[in-house]
Amino acid sequence: MQQESADFRVTSIEGNPQRLDGGAMFGNAPRAIWEKWCPADDQGRILLACRALLVEIQGFRILCETGIGAFFEPKLAQRFGVQKPDQHQLLENIQSLGLKEEDIDCVILSHLHFDHAGGLLPTYREIENGQDRLLFPRAKYLVGEQAWQRALSPHPRDRASFIPGLTDKLEASGRLHLVSGPMAPEGVLPPEVHPCLEFIYSDGHTPGQMHSLFTGRTRRIFYAGDLIPGRHWVHLPITMGYDRFPELLIDEKRKLYQRAVAEQWLVFLTHDDRYCACEIEETEGAQKRFQPVHLREDLLGSPL
Repeated sequence: MQQESADFRVTSIEGNPQRLDGGAMFGNAPRAIWEKWCPADDQGRILLACRALLVEIQGFRILCETGIGAFFEPKLAQRFGVQKPDQHQLLENIQSLGLKEEDIDCVILSHLHFDHAGGLLPTYREIENGQDRLLFPRAKYLVGEQAWQRALSPHPRDRASFIPGLTDKLEASGRLHLVSGPMAPEGVLPPEVHPCLEFIYSDGHTPGQMHSLFTGRTRRIFYAGDLIPGRHWVHLPITMGYDRFPELLIDEKRKLYQRAVAEQWLVFLTHDDRYCACEIEETEGAQKRFQPVHLREDLLGSPL
């Protein structure tokens, strides 16, 4: 593990939840199975969190993703089931920790789908009133090179998942840094932070999804993004209808679990309706499978 760290803490921060079609979220899993896990509303939609992970390393603050935010116009907010669409709940919950958006030094975006990057934008009402800007004005924005290219030239199947104009705003900020390997570009992070962060990539959900793996003094925490949206998707065969390449995603999970189990990673779950993190365990016996264990409902300044 890493060298001694005087200040290495992680905190889960809730953004605006949303509701999406349960069948789409569980791919080819029958409704009779998934509805026992996640009850649907009268439109067949299940509740999903859109939470972010705040990592503080010796005073340097990294925010892993920004959730869906509240930027959608009312018609689209209703279509995508955004809860409390007039409030930017991620920003409010950051403020409840005694922080301002200016206190965030770095924002890491695993990919640029709206439910992971929409929180970069103000509320719809603020945008209508001329405040069309990117939040976190001091932060460097880190995006994987392949995920960036996908956002610039999306496939017709997932074009609706991207926010029009967001790439232009990121580029114009002068604070965008594209990542193409396992480490952040030299000089982007402070020297004491740089070796604590490793990037792991997956392509099953969307090409070039970039996952952050933080190594602390005693353990590691992995930002799973849409590779493992919540505890129910830990099970290998469970994938989403939104995934571009479901069979590849299953293979990516299997490979990742070899390391996650051996090193007892804490896996951060951005969309789980109840839990923000878990460990993963491989069961014994002939019918081996992977399952979530040691589920955590919150991480509030937890030392790493």
